[in-house]
Amino acid sequence: MTDSSASVAGTILIVDDDSSARRALRVTLVGMGFTTVEAARGEEALSLVRATWFDAVLLDVDMPGMGGIEACRAIRHSVPRLPVLMWTVLDSEDDKVMAFDAGADDYITKPFHIRELTARLRSAVRRRSAQDTNNDTPIRYAGLELDPVKYMVMKHGQPIHLTPKEFEVLHYLMTHAGQPIPHARLLKSVWGPHYGEELEYLRTFVRQLRNKIEDDPHHPKYLLTHAYIGYRFNGQEHGSACMQASPTSAI
Repeated sequence: MTDSSASVAGTILIVDDDSSARRALRVTLVGMGFTTVEAARGEEALSLVRATWFDAVLLDVDMPGMGGIEACRAIRHSVPRLPVLMWTVLDSEDDKVMAFDAGADDYITKPFHIRELTARLRSAVRRRSAQDTNNDTPIRYAGLELDPVKYMVMKHGQPIHLTPKEFEVLHYLMTHAGQPIPHARLLKSVWGPHYGEELEYLRTFVRQLRNKIEDDPHHPKYLLTHAYIGYRFNGQEHGSACMQASPTSAI
């Protein structure tokens, strides 16, 4: 396994069945300081991530054989904390939800601006590097425990499987328990400084988190919505505190 420190910007796996698209990306990203490796199919990408260190994967959605969504699920299962950025011409909210459900960290629509792409890749690489230097202590509230070092979430002693982005969103909200976190602040803190308007990201990940950690996702007790503002993690014992925030069940 190679060491990602060999490249200042990071090592990116480009996965696309279109050789001209891969070539154009390779030239651009190498010029921006990245090291790149290419794969033409999802099956090839899966073999590569199992054998080689990558800082992020740039994965096309529409490919023959193992498509991008299936490949994303397989990569997430094999290398749980590897950032996966989907890129595609499909830009509906349903397409994005499908990608996020598969474990994608980000979603980039073609055509895109190179500066935006490289900024998002750099944010992913920084998050990948930060994972190994996180020494925070576990956070516990009302039966829910999050351990940043072990990358584990437990509810009443039972493990809950979260994708890396779900984990990061929950970690940030639990770290600031009791505080309403504005949408833009949460996006910038979890995804990076170039984000702030991607509200569908938050809607999708909060919905996914509620389905996993709440007893009743339609009447959440942990993840509360503050209409037109953002989200708050309820750090108090469940009961009267939840009754004080009547609009919290809405996404």
